[in-house]
Amino acid sequence: MSRAPNKAAGKSVGKSAGEVRIIGGRWRRTRLPVADRPGLRPTPDRVRETLFNWLGQDLTGWRCLDAFAGTGALGLEAASRGAASVLLVEGDAGLAAQLETLRQRLQASSVHVQRGDGVAALRQCQPASMDLLLIDPPFAGELFAPALQAAAQAVAPGGFIYLEAPEAWSEERLAPLGLLLHRHLKAGAVHAHLLRPQQ
Repeated sequence: MSRAPNKAAGKSVGKSAGEVRIIGGRWRRTRLPVADRPGLRPTPDRVRETLFNWLGQDLTGWRCLDAFAGTGALGLEAASRGAASVLLVEGDAGLAAQLETLRQRLQASSVHVQRGDGVAALRQCQPASMDLLLIDPPFAGELFAPALQAAAQAVAPGGFIYLEAPEAWSEERLAPLGLLLHRHLKAGAVHAHLLRPQQ
């Protein structure tokens, strides 16, 4: 779930532009508001469902980071399925506040909300410390390469990186980062990738 940079980032979230729902796990069917933000692009339900089919439905004990959280749909989906810790990072103050309110309403003790830069948060991870890194930055930005480079250092052996992008990332493009393409799905304008570290 990503969002475009917003000059009004310090203001409270305005009217809702709709909602998405958590698909599986303990918070299944929980509604998540989608704020009226330019460029806020919820990950389609079909893509999220496919991603968690790829990963398996039980994420018990996993350590996860959602670097560009937006509505939090990806990270909360992981927490709903048993992840031990999920860090939701969001640069927009209003969206971050909305995530914190939602975290408290769900009594989601495994979830932590951090307002800040997603790439910086990825770079601050201990090497090989994360089981799942969720990367869905604004499509208009230039954040894909630095985010992937940082995630490649943070992902644990046997872990996964999810990348949502407006174009396909080939194995040749991923190889210099030390990453392998495990799964790929195209849904409309979205290319969903599940990546693994090279052994």
